Amino acid sequence: MTALIDVILPVFFVIGFGYLAVWKGYFSDAGVDGLMKFTQGFAIPCLLFRAISTLDLGQNFDLALMGSYYTAAFACFVVGLLGARYIFGRDWEDSVAIGFCCLFANSLLLGLPITERAYGVSALEANYAIIAIHSPFCYAVGITAMEIVRNRGGNIATLPGKVLNAMFHNALIVGISLGFVVNLGGIPMPVVLTDALDLMVRAALPAALFGLGGVLYRYRPEGDMRTIMFVVAVSLILQPLLVWGLAKANDLSDTALRSAILTAAMAPGINAYVFANMYGKARRVAASSVLMATGLSILTVWLWLAVLP
Repeated sequence: MTALIDVILPVFFVIGFGYLAVWKGYFSDAGVDGLMKFTQGFAIPCLLFRAISTLDLGQNFDLALMGSYYTAAFACFVVGLLGARYIFGRDWEDSVAIGFCCLFANSLLLGLPITERAYGVSALEANYAIIAIHSPFCYAVGITAMEIVRNRGGNIATLPGKVLNAMFHNALIVGISLGFVVNLGGIPMPVVLTDALDLMVRAALPAALFGLGGVLYRYRPEGDMRTIMFVVAVSLILQPLLVWGLAKANDLSDTALRSAILTAAMAPGINAYVFANMYGKARRVAASSVLMATGLSILTVWLWLAVLP
């Protein structure tokens, strides 16, 4: 119960304040759009840039950690894709969008603050290692699969260009990429610039959580309930269980194990809806899955915190 009160509820209260503010008309839809544009287009890319540019890549890019997390994540994408196609009879494009929902955990807006509150700032290095390739990996998988099914019989030579073009129009990936450039190139950063970036970073998570609450108010569940619950089950139950099994098999340290499982246990991120909206496929399933899984994750994350070492 202590974990629920001290770790999880403060994060969800901030989301709830955003939800309530929009519901009661104290904060407009235009305000939510502006806030999310600021956080996802500027503040969070700054956060990722600062984290990756200062991360000890040799120490934190553990192949066992990355393999455990991303093998499980890709398996959930396949389960979501095939389940949508063969259990629920969706077309291939819808199935890819639903698979993306099962793949893309909310590693940033939920995974980071919950891990920090549970285990402290020092526990976030493994989170940042996962996050460093999270958007690039997920978008590469999702965009590649979508372009393949949309261009069946087309020219496959154009596929890499389409994937790279779509990925590098994403501000999160740009921030991550620039962080790697600075880190690997040993480029010194002026103090005045790092201080300015740190001001942006401090605003990123609380503003994004509040904005997320406003976004979730728009996407109340409607229809497709069996498919939505399938996505919720894969995201909140199957993915962390797969990561647990692989992490134990790979003998991860307790710190890496916690970060990997808590990241995997998060609800689908709002990027699941962004991806579905980008292609105009399975938007209702994506939006409702994000909302329902975010609410249910209060309970499932509490249970994971109870069993983690």
